Amino acid sequence: MTIFAGLALGVVIGAVLGALGGGGAVLTVPALVYLLGQPAGEATTSSLFIVGLTSIVGVLSHARSGNVRWRTGLAFGAAGTAAALLGSIVNQHVDPDLLLLVFAAFMALAATGMLLNSRARSDGESVPEESPVVAGPAGPTAVTTRAPTLATVKVVLIGTAVGFLTGLLGVGGGFIIVPALVLAIGLPMPAAVGTSLLIIVINSAASLAARVGTAHFDWALLVPFTLAAMVGTLAGKRVADRLPAAVSTRAFAVLILAVAAYTVGNTVLHPH
Repeated sequence: MTIFAGLALGVVIGAVLGALGGGGAVLTVPALVYLLGQPAGEATTSSLFIVGLTSIVGVLSHARSGNVRWRTGLAFGAAGTAAALLGSIVNQHVDPDLLLLVFAAFMALAATGMLLNSRARSDGESVPEESPVVAGPAGPTAVTTRAPTLATVKVVLIGTAVGFLTGLLGVGGGFIIVPALVLAIGLPMPAAVGTSLLIIVINSAASLAARVGTAHFDWALLVPFTLAAMVGTLAGKRVADRLPAAVSTRAFAVLILAVAAYTVGNTVLHPH
């Protein structure tokens, strides 16, 4: 029964990653804890494995469409690598109930940001004219002509924050990364989604590297879950190409808020 549940959940989470460039881990950790019975600390490690490998498939899929900005993604990921290692170390010393409550707070913030971002896009806001996208050797790269230094500082600060969250909570941080790439760097939405997956791969790999010696991996669960998620991310990419982004984003934000509320309620009423 657990394997079938893992397969179903993997498809759903992979589809979310493929369609929106993030959000998979926001559901992965609660699913592993409440539906598959993993301890909170182990679930964050499992999430890194699942989301990291699934994002590789997503990157390859989006790269074929020209929607991965390699220079931007590598720079963003490099900024968060050390922070991801630090977050993984802190994770091992945090009470499981506190970890879940912090995770719920992150889910609520992510959902709020998604709703605000989708509303802005539906109101007709777009990338400013002074932040054009120009072609470079590694593909189109966003360049902020007015203040490139400020954009670089934003990449470092946001990349560091996302890296720490990845290590601490086992999340890729896609719903922080995507708006940041659009608003701070000036990438168009499709490129932000593809580039976000590249950054998630880098942060997940760094966080897993810090846990390899102490982590426990339930391979009987992880392998089918991850394979199903990889299939799901390809389906999610196709869905993203056909559905209005605002509709799918708002629906998923509401789901995240519901999961966050359940996480808080269950943690408070049934502490570990």
